Amino acid sequence: MTILNRYVNLLIMKWTVEYHEKLEEWLDTLPADIKAKILRIVEMLVCYEPHNVREPYVRPVRGYKKLFEIRAKGKDGIARVFYFTMSGKRIILIHGFIKKTTKTPKKEINIALKRMKEMENGQVKELG
Repeated sequence: MTILNRYVNLLIMKWTVEYHEKLEEWLDTLPADIKAKILRIVEMLVCYEPHNVREPYVRPVRGYKKLFEIRAKGKDGIARVFYFTMSGKRIILIHGFIKKTTKTPKKEINIALKRMKEMENGQVKELG
C-alpha cells in the first residue's frame, strides 16, 4: 500500500460508536424528547468528529482528562451521558443519568470510571 493510499484511508475512516450494555437499558427508560436529543448529539459526534463538537452539546468533565458528557435537556428534565474516545476512532458511551442537582454527583462519575475500565475487557456493544 502506498503512502497516498494510507492517507486516503485515514481521511475516509469514520468514527464508530460503542456503548456499555447498561446504558442501552437506561436509554430505553428515557422520555422520547430527551432520548432523541442524546441520539442527535451522538450523531453530531460521528459526523463532525468529537473534538469539533462543543458546548452546549458536550463538555469535558472537570478533573478527568478523558471523560466527557453529552448534555441533553427536555421538558421532563436534564440527562447526561458520559463518554470517552479511543484509538481507532471509537466513541464509547458508558453511563447516563438524570441530573437533579447543579453539580454532577461523584457517585455518577465513579460509575462512569468503573465502566471505562470494564470497556477494556470488551464489555461494550457497537451501535449499529
